Amino acid sequence: MTESSTGIQELMAAETRASQIVAEARIGRGDRMKQAKVEAQVLIDAYRAEKQEEFNNMVLSKGGSEGNASAKLQADTNKEIQEMQSSFQKNATQAVDLLLSKCCEVSLEVPTARIRATQKNAGMVS
Repeated sequence: MTESSTGIQELMAAETRASQIVAEARIGRGDRMKQAKVEAQVLIDAYRAEKQEEFNNMVLSKGGSEGNASAKLQADTNKEIQEMQSSFQKNATQAVDLLLSKCCEVSLEVPTARIRATQKNAGMVS
């Protein structure tokens, strides 16, 4: 009986060691995954910075500086706004007059198609 209890104790000890080894392996794997993620992020950031620099150089070589383009766009926008405002001031009274004249025009004539439809519904037309 001593041999069997010694064998069982050895098996239990081996099982405990195996579970410890598995736990350590899981922890190590998690650490390696975290480290790989950090390294991958560093590579991604470096690549992004490189491509951004290439893009900035291309923009500068093709179109000049961003400040000049932005200032020109702002000047064009302001010019168009001024033109629209002056056009509005010039045409506002005419537009209001036209709308009022159309609202105040009331035709008292009944269209002939409406008369026929009403007579047909009333049974007056044969």
